[in-house]
Amino acid sequence: EVQLVESGGGSVHPGGSLKLSCAVSGTSARNTLSWVRQAPGEELEWVSTINIRSNNTFYASSVKDRFTISRDAAKNTLYLQMNSLNPEDTAVYYCSTDTAGRNRGQGTQVTVSS
Repeated sequence: EVQLVESGGGSVHPGGSLKLSCAVSGTSARNTLSWVRQAPGEELEWVSTINIRSNNTFYASSVKDRFTISRDAAKNTLYLQMNSLNPEDTAVYYCSTDTAGRNRGQGTQVTVSS
């Protein structure tokens, strides 16, 4: 079983940046780790995935070229660097072992407002 603990959320102005972290512990046979988010009143939305074997990365069109997913294998930590944030990025962000967010952490709040 994998345990996931997110951190790094906060409040920023439009155009600002944040870097989220996710501490990963336990074992899993899965080859990917993902970030998903849930805006107020909305369903979970897939954001990004990294293949931990190949380091290939994948992004939703809404965040492509603004967000960067990465991992530090030595620290067992997953990251999400978020640049050029806009109010539509306001959400609770979760790391997950699947793209649907079925196995996710407790989340970290990101608020983008002026």
